[in-house]
Amino acid sequence: MKTYNGSTFFFPHSGKQGVVLLHAYTGNSNDVRMLGRQLNQAGYTVIGPLFTGHGGDPRKILANGSPDDWWDDTRMAILNLRDSGVSQIAIFGLSLGGLFATRALEDDPELVGGGVFASPITSWGESNVPEYFPKLAAAYYRRQGLEPELIQERLYWLGERLPAQLAAIQQMTKGLDQGLSQIKRPFFIAQGGKDEMIDPQSGAQLRDRLKAQKTPVDYHFYPNASHLLTVNSAHRQLFNDVEQYLKKIFEVGNDK
Repeated sequence: MKTYNGSTFFFPHSGKQGVVLLHAYTGNSNDVRMLGRQLNQAGYTVIGPLFTGHGGDPRKILANGSPDDWWDDTRMAILNLRDSGVSQIAIFGLSLGGLFATRALEDDPELVGGGVFASPITSWGESNVPEYFPKLAAAYYRRQGLEPELIQERLYWLGERLPAQLAAIQQMTKGLDQGLSQIKRPFFIAQGGKDEMIDPQSGAQLRDRLKAQKTPVDYHFYPNASHLLTVNSAHRQLFNDVEQYLKKIFEVGNDK
């Protein structure tokens, strides 16, 4: 069975406005490719990097990737947009990608705005990733036609190493939580009401935190949507909501 592992995509446009799209943990750039296509058609240059270690054997995520690597991937995507002539940039991320989008907005004052899709900024340690990762890996290895004994060996290898990586992500997330006061630009939040990976209330919790510090928030709740908002039943509405948000923040940018 053929698998689609994704790769970094770059959709150029002649304008000066661009968007970085970051995918989910254990996912790949295909998580956000459809959104990238729509935003490109709307007039934006769009880049969607493939996080180090992602896009194939799940073992590579643990063996080759880390929060530091994924932060480097994020910064390189922003730099690549700027090198292409884009001067106004927004950044968004799905789940894990939202953590790095938030970090970028805390770290880089030149970004115009951005936000998160189903991203547990205030509650990464409470996600269902520890249960989900082995199931995803087992399904991947079955698709590859591996024998059950070999699958079990690989799942054991993953289980030995996963806690340390999740702890590193959680430690980074705590820093993001503490740095939210750095974000003063309009912040987009999307959350599904039937999210199976994180607390469906996490988006509202982040909204309230940001509003308490006077950060403008564009919050969207999709009651019947699950975790992967960019590809599930909410994706069309989400894409339109992102487009409307970008029109607002880039209009402000053009006034400067």
